[in-house]
Amino acid sequence: MALTESQQEILDSVFNHRIFLQGPAGTGKTTTAVQYLQRLLQLGTPSSSILVLTPQRTLSLPYTTALTETAEFHGHPVSMLTMSGLARRMSAPYWPLIKDLVGFGEPNKPPSFLTLESAQYFMAHLVSPLLNQGYFSSLTMDRNRLYSQIIDNLNKSAIIGFPHTEIAERLKSAWVGDSSQLRVFDDVQSCVNLFRAFCLKNNLLDYSLQIEIFNHLIWPSQLCRGYLSKTYHHLIYDNCEEDPPFVHDIMREWLPGFDSALIIFDENAGFRRFLGADPNSALSLLPLCDKHLNSDKTFTSSKNLQELSIGLTLPLNKTTNLDIQSLREVLIVPEEELRFYPLMLDWVTAKIQALIAEGTPPSQIVILAPYISDMLRFSLMQRMNDAQVPVRSHRPSRALRDEPVVQCLLTLTALAYPQWELLPSPNILAYALMQAIQGFDLVRAQLLVEAAYKPKQSDQLLIPFADVKAETRDRISYSLGNRFEQLKNWLENTNKADPLDLFISRLFGEVLSQPGFGFHLDFAAGQIAANLIESIRKFRWALASTDLETDSDLGKEYLIMVSEGVISAQYLANWQETPEEAVLIAPAYTFLMQNQAVDYQFWLDVSSPGWYERLEQPLTHPYVLSRDWEKGRSWTAEDEYQLSQVNLLRLMQGLIARCRKGIFLGLSRFNENGSDEYGMMLKRIQILFQQALRKERHA
Repeated sequence: MALTESQQEILDSVFNHRIFLQGPAGTGKTTTAVQYLQRLLQLGTPSSSILVLTPQRTLSLPYTTALTETAEFHGHPVSMLTMSGLARRMSAPYWPLIKDLVGFGEPNKPPSFLTLESAQYFMAHLVSPLLNQGYFSSLTMDRNRLYSQIIDNLNKSAIIGFPHTEIAERLKSAWVGDSSQLRVFDDVQSCVNLFRAFCLKNNLLDYSLQIEIFNHLIWPSQLCRGYLSKTYHHLIYDNCEEDPPFVHDIMREWLPGFDSALIIFDENAGFRRFLGADPNSALSLLPLCDKHLNSDKTFTSSKNLQELSIGLTLPLNKTTNLDIQSLREVLIVPEEELRFYPLMLDWVTAKIQALIAEGTPPSQIVILAPYISDMLRFSLMQRMNDAQVPVRSHRPSRALRDEPVVQCLLTLTALAYPQWELLPSPNILAYALMQAIQGFDLVRAQLLVEAAYKPKQSDQLLIPFADVKAETRDRISYSLGNRFEQLKNWLENTNKADPLDLFISRLFGEVLSQPGFGFHLDFAAGQIAANLIESIRKFRWALASTDLETDSDLGKEYLIMVSEGVISAQYLANWQETPEEAVLIAPAYTFLMQNQAVDYQFWLDVSSPGWYERLEQPLTHPYVLSRDWEKGRSWTAEDEYQLSQVNLLRLMQGLIARCRKGIFLGLSRFNENGSDEYGMMLKRIQILFQQALRKERHA
């Protein structure tokens, strides 16, 4: 790639300068930063003195890839961190200095760090009794959504920088609806206070407490600052606009101490606002830099796509420069009206098949929607598999229980521990056997379960395959029966005293990944199993550190938690170790945070308001709980409408900036639920086509 003048200036200024680089996506900012990192190393900079800071770990992948794929830099321990990761890393060595100041019940005992799963578990344990007492009685919502929104409020208080005791006050001051909602906010505050007290009593560090301790106790320490200043002399801070204000507060104090720094700001971004991202706060770093450069030459989108981005984001009374032919080249719609949703999915599949046949790599195609429901994901995956198109999907919020591999592993675990009284239904066991044993179809799996599964018998849960009727054995086949017998014997005879994470690790490694079983040579299944094992291990560590009284052991508690739909934490390996040549199915915002450009995008449900509307969150409000919001001001319908407009324009600009050749619009008269929608995105697209057609007729 030929460097622009500003990019070359950056590479020529790797020492003794603090540079603020801003520009839209697709203008080579991260590419320049990767070369900046390589130039530092080429000039002999100790790799241990370089810090690459990103808002989330996935955004550091271009830097990690560059270092591992370039032999000259292979193995250099450049620090790739998020600020929350740095906060956790600094907690351990400085704990002896601050332990008496935190307010823990046992300050001499080391703290336990909570994951998203374990935090939700403890929140559920504390809040469930309150629900029975009438808390949140006016709401009808899934309990895990309730728990996660309470936790989100607590996290917002930490990253924005206000006391967690003010959450209800801030939410109530902005509310303009029914007064009964005010009681809900009071209930939220009670739950938040209860959870924080529980964490302090049991030496538990959830995300919010980690951030507060780092902000108020560790970072202000001269020992901490001295150590960080001595360790890191060169900074690359990418996508600073996606970080919350507390990070920018720290960087304003830290930035002058670096020998060199490159700060990258993505215009028209801030896609993580619902998680606390604050682009306005990020701009406060600009005056601390001695060079301010703009990156405006697009290396990704074609000229027509750039015009499309301008046209879609213009006020509705302005006209675009695109003619109808150019518009149709980059914004492809079905040749005829597709009335029903399945017909639209068939059209998408056919178009992807054609693109691949013409030479487009599958990895250069993404299918995007506001949300990816289980039904949509299944329908697309099935169509792609039937069309022999390699496909993968990624949903960070996907619950552990929704992963077939996890369902299989935990179903077999429940069989191995009948004393937990969590035995699966025959149908669930049949599906687990289909996953676990190669060659099992649903009919034969159900036959075997009907013949061999005896959940009401206390002495023998699974009978030997040899005791099944000969006629049934013949229908199932003896090869499948022998593998079932191997699995049965392992479940019955393995050591049940092992912790659950070790048990599942052995189940996967000793049986299910072996030849003849379902996960043999299945890397994706192995990664999901590794995520599950990591989740269980962290849950076990957290629960073992408390005096929480439960009626069952840790393994049973974990299975119950997963069955209730606890959200899975994001695992970096889910992004790193995916097949290179596969079509990606993902929510639009998930794709944006991957920060990778592709040749073609497919936008589904274009008529849906889900592209721009704020998620319904009755227990929280990410925009009211932000530093930009004036405390005490009411959130009105006009605010909601303006937010929707801003969200839509930002989203469309972000997606188009990450597209090289064209966008296919998945349009159908009726949506996935059979409803007829007409959202703002569809309206803008229709106006764009109408303007282009009028221009053609006028010409």
